[in-house]
Amino acid sequence: MGHCTMPEPPAASPPPSSGCTAEHAAMGHCKSDTPSAEVADPHGSHDNPPGNEAAPAPPRVDAADTIFGADAMRGPRERLYAEHGGGTFSKLMIDEAEWRAGQGSDGYAWDAEAWIGGDIDRLVLKSEGEGAFGGDFEGGEAQALWSHAIGPYFDVQAGVRQDFGPGASPTHAVLGIEGLAPYWFEVEGALFVSHKGDVTARFEASYDQRITQRLIAQPMAEADFAMQNVTETGVGAGLSSIELGLRLRYEFVREFAPYVGVVWERKIGRTARLARRAGEDASRPSFVAGVRFWF
Repeated sequence: MGHCTMPEPPAASPPPSSGCTAEHAAMGHCKSDTPSAEVADPHGSHDNPPGNEAAPAPPRVDAADTIFGADAMRGPRERLYAEHGGGTFSKLMIDEAEWRAGQGSDGYAWDAEAWIGGDIDRLVLKSEGEGAFGGDFEGGEAQALWSHAIGPYFDVQAGVRQDFGPGASPTHAVLGIEGLAPYWFEVEGALFVSHKGDVTARFEASYDQRITQRLIAQPMAEADFAMQNVTETGVGAGLSSIELGLRLRYEFVREFAPYVGVVWERKIGRTARLARRAGEDASRPSFVAGVRFWF
């Protein structure tokens, strides 16, 4: 109405700064007071399109040379490499040391492996066999192999295998692969060529199913093949035998675990016919009890 004059309102003061710098905002650590168009990514865009460019150069491992000198750092660097992947290690695993109760006399069986070496190359020794208490020794074998890592989970192996026991005891050249397949299956395959030229093969697979942290069920399967008839060892061409098993072990500690289980062995085809002619059973189920330990 013009009775008085209103004073002008004070100028609006700027909002308090959050202390967020443009660099921190670009890395997503906070929200900047600066409009987004003014915030620059100091490291460049993180949305670069995919491509086939070469990988960036690995980081330097000799930065300390500029301070202490290459001669002074050579010794510590060699010790560092030796302690982180360049050492020599060893292990002895008795995977099966068991008593088998089946039709007729009770028997025993073993399966063991030892190795010494590094992460890439190792000397591997393997042995397995079985027999009857108070009866015949059915046979066994020993292998000496050079093992070379071909990836994070698999090793290729080559060497020699010697059979021993009653009857023929041939010597074989060995070429195989061993490792951890997807879904945590332990697998092993090998090709054998005897000194007489006979070619056989073997495939094994097992899986550790943890029921608790200490109680583990381990199903396993093994199949043997032959490219030709080997009459002196009672093996026929083709799939010659299979073995299926299920063992339940309890790990008192990781290094010591007794177990019980069942095993079924079955000879196939001509191998089964040769076994029957020799008065042997082609199929043999067994209850097993034993111990698994390593150090």
